[in-house]
Amino acid sequence: MKYGRLGTTGLRVSRIGLGCMSYGDPTRGMHAWTLDEAASGPFFRQAVELGVTFWDTANVYQQGTSEEFVGRAMREYSRREDIVLATKVSGRMHDGPGGSGLSRKAILEQVDASLTRLGTDHIDLYQIHRFDPETPVEETMEALHDLVRAGKVRYTGASSMFAWQFAKLQTAAAVGGWTPFSTMQDQYNLLKREEEREMIPLCADLGVGLVPYSPQGKGRLTRPRGVDTERSAVDEVAKAFDAAEDGPIIDAVEQVAAEHDVPMARIAVAWVLRNPVVSAPIVGATKPHHLADAVAALDVELTDDDVRRLEEHYRPQEPFWW
Repeated sequence: MKYGRLGTTGLRVSRIGLGCMSYGDPTRGMHAWTLDEAASGPFFRQAVELGVTFWDTANVYQQGTSEEFVGRAMREYSRREDIVLATKVSGRMHDGPGGSGLSRKAILEQVDASLTRLGTDHIDLYQIHRFDPETPVEETMEALHDLVRAGKVRYTGASSMFAWQFAKLQTAAAVGGWTPFSTMQDQYNLLKREEEREMIPLCADLGVGLVPYSPQGKGRLTRPRGVDTERSAVDEVAKAFDAAEDGPIIDAVEQVAAEHDVPMARIAVAWVLRNPVVSAPIVGATKPHHLADAVAALDVELTDDDVRRLEEHYRPQEPFWW
């Protein structure tokens, strides 16, 4: 495993992060394809064995059960001090003023609930899951700063919003003398590159590290077009990655992978890792080879010609934040 800093902070993280949306009670929440606790265990163990010690989850993943699984796995397969633990806040956990959003009430209530589920006294990276247009940015940033001062949170981050919204939040922190965001978790892969226009340059300028999700395009970049999986048939988000214009990009990944004699998944992740703003792509794993391929991508060297062929078929599109 290779390690690097989280943005311009002093925190070192594994260059591959384990995405934990795949782990949670499948009878709760919006994803019926998630792995239950018994099935999830081997993936946490594999992550530790591979040196993948940056784990990312969220309070809303399967109604909090993902956080519960992560907390128990962290204690069973590793030590708390060896894991860089990330979770998120803003999605709806229950009705009522503290059940969702980024008000001071919601943030203070939800961080304590996450800490309880995770079974820990602090969160290494606490991220706002989405922008909250109903709450003043000053209220959100001061509340997050208070969590850092209280020792419940070490670093803060944001996820999936317009660049102007992220800039507004960071400016509020600067003016108020509060803790700024250290990371941005947005979608970034060969099929979804709109963040290159504004968000990634903004993060580069501010010294914010990218921890992008879906580096393999919900699996569409891991197999030739026309090949489906059981999950792709039931995952409504993954179905959005079936646009006709994606075909030539998928073909290019298949061709480059064949020339390097590696699986397509490694090429997809290697391309994301080439971006100097990326601290660690977040990779979901539901089969043993998923995480192994992501780690192996650290050793794939793409040529300039490889990159040209991988990128040349992309066309502008609407932002997509699932």
